[in-house]
Amino acid sequence: MTKEPIEGLIVILREAITKNEFVKLILSKPFKKGDELKRLTIKPVSLKNGFKISFQYQYQTRDEVKNHSLEATPELVLELMRTQFLEANLFTISHHHSLLMNLKGNGKLLTKPVFGEIKQDFQHDKQKKRLVQASGLHWHLLGMTDQQGQVIPSMQHKFKQINKYVEILDGLISPWAKGGPISVVDMGAGKGYLTFALYEHLTHKKELQPTVIGVEMRPDLIQKTNSIAEKAGLSGLVFSEGSIENFKMPKTDILIALHACDTATDDAIAAGIAAGVQLIVCAPCCHKQIRREMQAASKDIPVLKYGILFERQAEIITDTLRALIMEKYGYQSHIQEFIEAEHTPKNVLLSGYRTNKPVNTNLIDQKIAQLKADFGIKEHFLEKALQLKGVKIPDSI
Repeated sequence: MTKEPIEGLIVILREAITKNEFVKLILSKPFKKGDELKRLTIKPVSLKNGFKISFQYQYQTRDEVKNHSLEATPELVLELMRTQFLEANLFTISHHHSLLMNLKGNGKLLTKPVFGEIKQDFQHDKQKKRLVQASGLHWHLLGMTDQQGQVIPSMQHKFKQINKYVEILDGLISPWAKGGPISVVDMGAGKGYLTFALYEHLTHKKELQPTVIGVEMRPDLIQKTNSIAEKAGLSGLVFSEGSIENFKMPKTDILIALHACDTATDDAIAAGIAAGVQLIVCAPCCHKQIRREMQAASKDIPVLKYGILFERQAEIITDTLRALIMEKYGYQSHIQEFIEAEHTPKNVLLSGYRTNKPVNTNLIDQKIAQLKADFGIKEHFLEKALQLKGVKIPDSI
C-alpha cells in the first residue's frame, strides 16, 4: 500500500504540533463498514501537568477519551491511518489539509487556506451550557437518555441539534413577555424531539404558559408522543394527527415547520399567513417545484449549466421568493443559518414576523416578477397555496 499521502499528512501534523499551530484532526470512514469505532477527533488540551493531545473515540454506542503526549501523537495517527481510517481532515490555524484514501491505498492530500485564522481551543471536557436539559422524564421515555439522565452517546448529535434549534427559536420568541400565554403549532412533529424541547424551554426557561400542538400524520407516533407527554405531566403539550396541507389551524402565535419536504413548506407558510400567526419559522427541504420550472431555462443561463450550481441556485431562488411573498403579505422575513453543516446538510432557516406596517406590494410584485422572469419560473407554489386559501393581499402603500 502506498503511504506517501499519509506520510505527507504526518509531516504537516508534526510541524503544526511543534509550532503550536495544530487545531484539530478528524479521522473518519473506517476500513470496515461494521467497525464499532466510527470517528476519532484529535485536539490539543491544556491539563494540570501541561499540554497533551486528546483522542476522542466515538464508537457506535459509547464515547471514550484518551490523552497522549505531543511527541507520540504523529506515530499514533500514522498507525491509525494505515490500519483503520480512510479519511483525515487536519486543521491548523491557517490551513485545512484533507486526505481521502481508497482500500487499494491510493489517495491524494489536498491543502487549502481557511478564511480567517482558526482559534485553538485547549479546554478539556468542556461542558456547554445548554438551554435544554436532559434530566426530564420525557427525554428518557423518548430514548434520548439513560436511567441516570445522561444523553446516550448515539444520541449526542441529535441532542446538540435540538439545542441549536431551541437556541435560535429562543431569540425569535423574545417579544413574548414572561408569565404570559403563548401558543405554538409544530407542523410535521415526527418523533417529537423538538416539540418536547420547545415546550420544556417555554415553560421553564422563558416562564411562559405554553399550549403546544405537534401535528403528525403517523398514528403510531401520535399515540406514543401523547402517552409520553401524559406520563411526564406536560399538560399543555398535545399531539394531533393530520397533514400540513389539511390541518385546521387554531388561533395560534407561532407556527413551526422544520424539514417539510418541497411544497409542504409552502403549505405550512400559507396556513400560518391565513391564520394570521405572529411568527412563522421554517427550515425548507427538497426544493423540487422550482427546480423543475428552472430546468427549461437552464440551457440559456450559464450559472445553471453545472449540476451542483443548478441545485444550489434552485434552493436560493425558492427561498428568496418565499421570503418576498411573505413580505408581500405583511411579514418581515429573515433568512439565516441555523445549524453546523456537519450535523445536517440543510442549514437555512426562514422566519417571518407579522407586522402592522403598510406594505408596498407593487414594488414587491415587481421584484418577484423579475426574479421569476430571470429564471424561467411561471409560478411559485406558495402563491397558489395562498390563493386557494383566499388570503387577502394587504393594500399597497
